[in-house]
Amino acid sequence: MDTTTTSAQTTPAPEGTPAIPVKLTEAAVAQVKKVVQEQGFQGYFFSIRVVPAGCSGLGYDLNLVRETKAGDLTWEQDGVKIATDALSNKYLAGTEIDFVSSVTGAGFKFNNPNAKSSCGCGTSFTT
Repeated sequence: MDTTTTSAQTTPAPEGTPAIPVKLTEAAVAQVKKVVQEQGFQGYFFSIRVVPAGCSGLGYDLNLVRETKAGDLTWEQDGVKIATDALSNKYLAGTEIDFVSSVTGAGFKFNNPNAKSSCGCGTSFTT
């Protein structure tokens, strides 16, 4: 599988943050592609945003969206079109997203170097 990441930015990244803030692991790419195929969302963007949530204050919001919003940063990795907004870009800089599966469940796991702590249940974080 080609692991080349290419940038197709709609707007420049804010100064001091990488142009491509998030990298998906091979497992995450496969899961996004699986959902896109199963749900008929070909051509959609995998939207990754940081939103107010949980007891630690911030959480991740993942969606498949047909169109990006004005000012979104967009790029493509291994055939997956990805989008985020400028504010989320600041919190996501350097983040790797994996997809993990175990007997207790499956889901996306975030390795975010900007997260200083997270809540006990692991659904929110603080910077």
